[in-house]
Amino acid sequence: MTTRRILFSLILILHVCCLECGRGDSDFNAEAYLDRWVAMWNAYDLSRVDELFLTDVRLTYISSEKTGIITGIDAVCRHHESFGFVVGGKEQPNRLWVDDIHAETFGGAAVVAGVWTFERGGENADKVQRGPFTFVYVKQDGTYRIAHAHFANDVDDENE
Repeated sequence: MTTRRILFSLILILHVCCLECGRGDSDFNAEAYLDRWVAMWNAYDLSRVDELFLTDVRLTYISSEKTGIITGIDAVCRHHESFGFVVGGKEQPNRLWVDDIHAETFGGAAVVAGVWTFERGGENADKVQRGPFTFVYVKQDGTYRIAHAHFANDVDDENE
């Protein structure tokens, strides 16, 4: 092999390796991780919060319902309790789902963005909330956990 061919081969190998590094982990399945989060919400299951989020003070959460940044797993659990979440979950008439998902992985991290929709049941059945969200997942102990969550509300048609 000539020096030129060897050099070309090395450049090609490095290029392919760099592409693979930029893609991050192929084991991240955004839809599966989001399905787990949606199931937690639809069950109002507080015990699943610890399964899905980082369980320490590094966790940050920006709510569409509260001003400021919620920091740490204890505060995020209290925030979910304020919505009526209980350990083990409960039957309730509300329904949440996500659409328009965009996901990218970066080594041991993933960024997932989309649109959440929350439809109230029962006596508030006509009230629907919707807005964009972003999750930042980090790989910890062989699985991905939410390290940061950010929710916003869409602007009302009246305010546009």
